[in-house]
Amino acid sequence: MVAIPKDPPWMKRVEEMMHRADAIAEEMNKPEVASSGVLIVKLARERGQLERVVKPYREYRSATTQLEESVAILNDSSSDPELRELAQAEQETLEGKRETIIRQLEERLVTSNDANINSIIVEIRAGTGGDEAALFAGELLDMYTAMAARKGFKTELLSISSSDLGGIKEAVLNITGEEVYLNYRFEGGGHRVQRVPKTEAQGRIHTSAATVAILPEPEEVEVEINWEKDVAEHVSRAGGPGGQNVNKVSSAIKLEHLATGITVSMRDDKSQHKNRAKARRILLSRVYEHHMSQQRAQRETERRSMVGSGDRSDRIRTYNFPQNRCTDHRINKDVFDLNKILVEGNLDDFLAELADRELKLRLESL
Repeated sequence: MVAIPKDPPWMKRVEEMMHRADAIAEEMNKPEVASSGVLIVKLARERGQLERVVKPYREYRSATTQLEESVAILNDSSSDPELRELAQAEQETLEGKRETIIRQLEERLVTSNDANINSIIVEIRAGTGGDEAALFAGELLDMYTAMAARKGFKTELLSISSSDLGGIKEAVLNITGEEVYLNYRFEGGGHRVQRVPKTEAQGRIHTSAATVAILPEPEEVEVEINWEKDVAEHVSRAGGPGGQNVNKVSSAIKLEHLATGITVSMRDDKSQHKNRAKARRILLSRVYEHHMSQQRAQRETERRSMVGSGDRSDRIRTYNFPQNRCTDHRINKDVFDLNKILVEGNLDDFLAELADRELKLRLESL
């Protein structure tokens, strides 16, 4: 007797997603729903996210039905020999197709939420190491900008605080593009560099650090903030370089989200309006990430052993200049080409293996 391989245990969840997608389609056809712009956008977004998984699942079910028919012929001893030969060939083809779709479903099931994030906020801050840490933070900013260019993403520098030697104390970068979060999701954490600083007269190797935070930038319908009631706004003069306007006009903005205590300060622009708009974007992302991190608490506990928690205190990667080596400590992988990584922004060798390990871990928790 020829048997059909059983469905993976997580396939029931995919079937539930299909039923939800069908229910949304029916709901969107209702006149009262179709007339509500906000609701129709929300439902369309949810359905689009589900269809990323549901579409290959329908193909899987179709292939399974065809496979069942072929197996029935093979298990029928009275079947015509030629028909059995065709069924045998079809069985092998359909089993291969099912396995391919299963692998595709696995990847899409665990990344469906992440894949729909098309805008992120990248926050880079110099850590221990003084001027050398600031120089390294600047190189990380260049690395992520180059990576975005390689992948066709758009970048916007929202805020930057420079150091005396040309590095950066802090920078906030917006990167947008299809599935951009999937490409940057593993970059949050502590990065350290080992090299001889330009200011080191005796040639000694120093270790400096910088931290990176990757925050999804949600659309406003995903995070509801009443800017009048939920946020306290503080206005002050923006000191520092920039002429009399910057020093005398109250253009610096500080926003505080009252429920979470999250604050954002913005003083880069002479315009109070522009500073407020930038601060709101960053605050929105931080509040969204705050809520998402609470929802992911259990999953994050399970992830720490493999891919790190994403906390800024974690050491996720070391860039060793004397050895021309970059090490990702979460997967114990070395790449001996710092130019490829820091200058070209090519992190694909790391990201592929991190994604594989993340996939295995998340499947275990489904």
